[in-house]
Amino acid sequence: MSERENGRNGGRRTVWRRAAAQPQSPAAEAPEPPLTPPKGAEPASVVQAALYRDGLRVSSPATLAETYRELREQPSGMAWIGLARPTGTDLHSLAAEFGLHPLAVEDAMEAHQRPKLERYGETLFVVLRAARYLDAPEEVDFGELHVFVGPDFVITVRHGAAPDLSAVRRRMEDSPDLLKLGPEAVLYAILDAVVDGYAPVVSGVQNDIDEIETEVFRGDPEVSRRIYELSREMVEFQRATRPLVGMLHGLMAGFAKYETDEELQRYLRDVADHVTHTSERVDGFRQALSEILTVNATLVTQQQNAEMRALAEAGFEQNEEVKKISSWAAILFAPTLVGTIYGMNFDHMPELHWLFGYPFAIGLMGVVCLTLYVVFKRRDWL
Repeated sequence: MSERENGRNGGRRTVWRRAAAQPQSPAAEAPEPPLTPPKGAEPASVVQAALYRDGLRVSSPATLAETYRELREQPSGMAWIGLARPTGTDLHSLAAEFGLHPLAVEDAMEAHQRPKLERYGETLFVVLRAARYLDAPEEVDFGELHVFVGPDFVITVRHGAAPDLSAVRRRMEDSPDLLKLGPEAVLYAILDAVVDGYAPVVSGVQNDIDEIETEVFRGDPEVSRRIYELSREMVEFQRATRPLVGMLHGLMAGFAKYETDEELQRYLRDVADHVTHTSERVDGFRQALSEILTVNATLVTQQQNAEMRALAEAGFEQNEEVKKISSWAAILFAPTLVGTIYGMNFDHMPELHWLFGYPFAIGLMGVVCLTLYVVFKRRDWL
């Protein structure tokens, strides 16, 4: 492990610098495996490594071993190493060289951490949740970023597609006055990139909510599922932004203690304002989705009640028709019954040879039919 010492660069206070390493034995100088793996092996996790001095890139080492060696030869330099889904070998190598805390290294390997800011001696360990909006599926994709900020190094460990740290590196290299402020400036740029990445997500979610409101009042049956999915994404978004507000305020609280450059103080305050605004928008989205879900449930209930009422009315009308049909069937059945009885071919039947037998049968049919009609009419069946 190399030692660290306080130093000054151009009259301003800098972070601690790595002292030149003592000469080592030939066995200790054996180079580490290159970043580019042999053919057929798993791809290297190191995306890019670079050394900077006075805000300018002085070299781009091809291996971690070269990075360590050149950083020892540049006491006033700074190493910026980027990794994506790193292997345990790479992280343990970096931990041994830069004195990273085992707990922070374990978090960086496992990922799935909440946003947080922890200090281990001279090293800051920052966990960020980046986000990007995917237009095609209309959903939010979340990534995770771990940042180790030391006296003369910055190590980024990325899990996911966001954020685009290559753009952050280009931006810093195009601003040497900012980059020469040291690792703290790189941390600011990464924070700024993550927070700026939230803006397109906020715009995309706002459009989704507007579309959902239209679909709710249009009666789209799939809208409930979309509300639920977007609400889950907003829960994740809230978990990404809300802790970041406290983290930035914690950094600002340490401005005086750690003598942070005034320019960086202004930049960090600006980032804090942006993330506070974003966090408030996300809270508003969750509230809006909750209200939309309530309205949708009310509309669905009203629609179901209307359908039940329509079914009841249809059943009532059908019942009325059945009553009428049943009434007329009973009225028509009565003369049929009388006619059937007197139509039997027996020799000995009452009234069969009676002179008034036929008028009596017809009269009986009429009386029975009239009686049934009056009964059904009084009961509103007819």
